[in-house]
Amino acid sequence: MSELLSIENVVSGYDQADVLTGVSLEVPAGQITCLLGSNGAGKTTLIRSILGLTPARSGRISFGGVDITRLPTHRIVGLGITCIPEGRRVFPRMTVSENLKVGGYTEPKRNAVVKRLEEVYATFPRLQERADQLAGTMSGGEQAMLSIGRGLMSAPKLLIIDEPSLGLSPLFVKENFKVIQRVNELGVTVLLVEQNVRQTLAIAHQGYVLSQGRIAAHGNAERLRDNEEVRAAYFGT
Repeated sequence: MSELLSIENVVSGYDQADVLTGVSLEVPAGQITCLLGSNGAGKTTLIRSILGLTPARSGRISFGGVDITRLPTHRIVGLGITCIPEGRRVFPRMTVSENLKVGGYTEPKRNAVVKRLEEVYATFPRLQERADQLAGTMSGGEQAMLSIGRGLMSAPKLLIIDEPSLGLSPLFVKENFKVIQRVNELGVTVLLVEQNVRQTLAIAHQGYVLSQGRIAAHGNAERLRDNEEVRAAYFGT
């Protein structure tokens, strides 16, 4: 299976401090790849480096065979990478449909935006039911669904989802991960950045564990579940 995103020996950080020190990982097309790690491990810095917001100091990042290491963020997004930031961040005073249309702002053809809106509604009927509802009045789980739907409006090749379980009740976390799995089944490649190990490994095909700016473990989901270091750090066994 071909790699859609490839990161090779990336060093990145802020001011004089390196946060990532030689990180390498691959995201195969069509799969859910997870990046696990506690707070301060460097997950956000890696996302920012992929998007060009915190450019890598050394190493190489390629997407679809194109070297994006030094590209500006708008060019990277234009190639087909969409990021759903942690905390969902919907526009609370705009309706569900308005939020979704904002997600398609890079598409110049209005009929294409309409078609994508129909596809999102077909995937998430609940969003269509609440099309005229203000996003700020929705539950946390519904806002999470809306943020993913908005991300799909740009027809991404790669969807980076940052901490989708943050601030959600266990019931909504389970529902949200089902949504992510459904999105992947539609053919969208997902890089899932999370701390919730159990839920993440239940839907991921493969993954990496980031610790203190380095990859500490990687493999398929089953292998990571059985990894003694991962079990000790995240499962308490």
